[in-house]
Amino acid sequence: MKTIGIIGGLTWVSTIDYYRLLNEMINEKLGGNETAKILLYSVNFGEIKRLTETNDWPALAAIMREKAKLIEAAGADCLLLGANTMHHIADEVQAVIKIPLIHIAEETAKAIEAKRMKTVALLGTKYTMQLNFFKNKLLRKNITTLIPAEDEINYINQAIYNEMSKSLFLPATKNRFIEIIHRLIHKGAEGIILGCTEIPLLIKQEDAAVPLFDTTLIHATAAVEYALNTGNQIVNSL
Repeated sequence: MKTIGIIGGLTWVSTIDYYRLLNEMINEKLGGNETAKILLYSVNFGEIKRLTETNDWPALAAIMREKAKLIEAAGADCLLLGANTMHHIADEVQAVIKIPLIHIAEETAKAIEAKRMKTVALLGTKYTMQLNFFKNKLLRKNITTLIPAEDEINYINQAIYNEMSKSLFLPATKNRFIEIIHRLIHKGAEGIILGCTEIPLLIKQEDAAVPLFDTTLIHATAAVEYALNTGNQIVNSL
């Protein structure tokens, strides 16, 4: 079994979910008392949030590069960035390590392609929704991405940073998300990408009439397949 490296704390709430999923899936596949081999570096989300909100991507890249090198040196065989937003700088992180960085958008694009969908909606932080790093991965597979209206983008973003990052999952927030999802389906979305690793803790499949793509689960599944040599070879196409 290979060792999975994770840069976590992006937020701690979703990092817990990563840890649970990785161990559950390894145990399901291997049985007995088998669990995942994981190296985790958990960063201070307060610092990450401040740098993200000021668009200081060079500083964020420096942090992620440093932690990635530490995780590689400690013996990890692959790396997960435990947040969709940080994949905006995934290529810069991959450039300083030799182990593969398993890209959350690349794996999500594969999952959508397998469902033969051509139009999906993307929910996440405003950075994930408005920057091109996620949408470009989909476009390479001829998948069109819809995003919410500007006021909805701002609402989703503040809910992620001010509520979900603190493990607050409020009924009113869930209702608003469901309304946004319904509007995106009406606009032609065949599926909905839960493109923030906290959103799957708020929104479940029963909340939508179309398939949901849980990026945390997709990302963790790809890591388990790599660790056990059961999946496709990870190919970084940054």
